[in-house]
Amino acid sequence: MGRFLAVDFDRLKPVTCPCGEARRAFVDLPEAPLSVHRTRIQGAAQAHYHRRLTETYFVIECQEGSYLELDGQRVELRPGLVILIPPGVIHRAVGSMTILNIVVPKFDPTDEVVVSSE
Repeated sequence: MGRFLAVDFDRLKPVTCPCGEARRAFVDLPEAPLSVHRTRIQGAAQAHYHRRLTETYFVIECQEGSYLELDGQRVELRPGLVILIPPGVIHRAVGSMTILNIVVPKFDPTDEVVVSSE
């Protein structure tokens, strides 16, 4: 294929995550420095943070009233909004949305810490 890789999200197997359902590109590609996820969120995601990963959420679509909670602050969402989430920021999405999540370095499930709701 050459020195590039094209991925069709619709052909990737969805996986369950604290946010909802994600299709993850480049996770299994050793030479990739990042991963890109198309994530569908409905309802309230589990609050979580990452120890070393930085996430960048690009809102593709969302219902009115959808928002992110970032360290207890509410950020109203709209299509086209981009949010940078550094390591250690507790976050969760609330509402119905589809986001593109760019994860640097690439996603590692052992780096994700779910915050207890108790």
